Amino acid sequence: MVKLIHTSADHDDDVNCCAFSSSLLATCSLDKTIRLYSLSDFTELPHSPLKFHTYAVHCCCFSPSGHILASCSTDGTTVLWDTQKGQILAVMEQPSGSPVRVCRFSPDSTCLVSGAADGTVVLWNAQSYKLYRCGSVKDGSLVACAFSPNGNLFVTGSSCGDLTVWDDKMRCLHSEKAHDLGITCCDFSSQPVSGGEQGLQFFRLASCGQDCQIKIWTISFTHFLGFELKYKSTLSGHCAPVLACAFSHNGQMLVSGSVDKSVIVYDTITENILHTLTQHTRYVTTCAFAPNILLLATGSMDKTVNIWQFDLETPCQARSPEDQLKQFTDDWSEDDVSNWLCAQGLTDLVGIFKMNNIDGRELLNLTKESLADDLKIESLGLRSKVLRKIEELRTEVKTLSSEIPDEFICPITRELMKDPVIASDGYSYEKEAMENWISKKKRTSPMTNLVLPSVILTPNRTLKMAIDRWLETHQK
Repeated sequence: MVKLIHTSADHDDDVNCCAFSSSLLATCSLDKTIRLYSLSDFTELPHSPLKFHTYAVHCCCFSPSGHILASCSTDGTTVLWDTQKGQILAVMEQPSGSPVRVCRFSPDSTCLVSGAADGTVVLWNAQSYKLYRCGSVKDGSLVACAFSPNGNLFVTGSSCGDLTVWDDKMRCLHSEKAHDLGITCCDFSSQPVSGGEQGLQFFRLASCGQDCQIKIWTISFTHFLGFELKYKSTLSGHCAPVLACAFSHNGQMLVSGSVDKSVIVYDTITENILHTLTQHTRYVTTCAFAPNILLLATGSMDKTVNIWQFDLETPCQARSPEDQLKQFTDDWSEDDVSNWLCAQGLTDLVGIFKMNNIDGRELLNLTKESLADDLKIESLGLRSKVLRKIEELRTEVKTLSSEIPDEFICPITRELMKDPVIASDGYSYEKEAMENWISKKKRTSPMTNLVLPSVILTPNRTLKMAIDRWLETHQK
């Protein structure tokens, strides 16, 4: 089941967009402001609202780290904000001066795309804040954009109904009419689709539009096999134009919001409707899933943002809070640790842990002495509870690690591979580990000790997909 746990009514006009980081919720509005909320208790941050734009703010999105927020506006600018301080990092003006309707970060945070009402699309360097490449679509305003999870390409949608696919050099790979009356939103699932040939990257894309439909597509792209976009199916749950769509982080759910004032949540495997939410009193303009916990935000022209929580016993979403955060606790960021503390009822300790920069690795190494002496937690009962919860995490990680198939383990690090590559000796390694091995002038194979014929490393995408599928199966 799903329940409404919070409603924010702080905006003075229509809510246009909402977005999550691992610890924050951002919303933007026709009232020219962006608001930031903590996910621990949904209180607004001290430096919120963020004010700079002189006209309506159409879109906002977080960088993958959550440290930077981008917002774009009718005033023709895309602004980058420091989320921790609320300070402006950069103001990037659309070359044509046209109203900017959509902005998106690339998965590696190096680039930012902004799309405008005159059909121009700009690829910005997100580190130098300088324009990298610029292009345009033939007809209509650019109103939607999404990066593929690997960052090799991105898709834009126009008010004329065209889906256009671009590579990371801003070369147009493909364009076709997807929705007769205009596209309103599009989103990639972060999870690859099962199947495909070796070396093939195969992702699911959702688009929605004024034709009241949501369409599901599959996209593959490699430099060897080229690009392919395939129509898969149509979801017709709404009776009016669909204004927003978004996949859940695990790819198992798809949510949509409509002019019919409803929010529909679909199972992406069966394409059945799981939930229909009818709390909003006007058009639902935006919806977004949190990246690491089962929360959904929906925004509307009724000036409110609703936060929904999913029952962990609901089929296809039943995961423990620990499983939702990340694959392994050792990889958790400080924000992930904060979310874990909140899930364990230890919200009061978030500030202490953040002050001491406790990430996943540090969390697993905490002892009763370090809790008392370093973190200054005076209550014996509280220290005991924290240690008990940490020990539960250690047990879970140990159990999961003991079940990992040997072919998924990097021969150098002896850990589960996240980015496997094939070396010229025919063996697969973790990319970073093998690059470090070669950079230390070790031209020999870690497995055979023979000289490597070449130092070229080729992504093992088939193995990566197998690891992802195994992780998905073993974290349920």
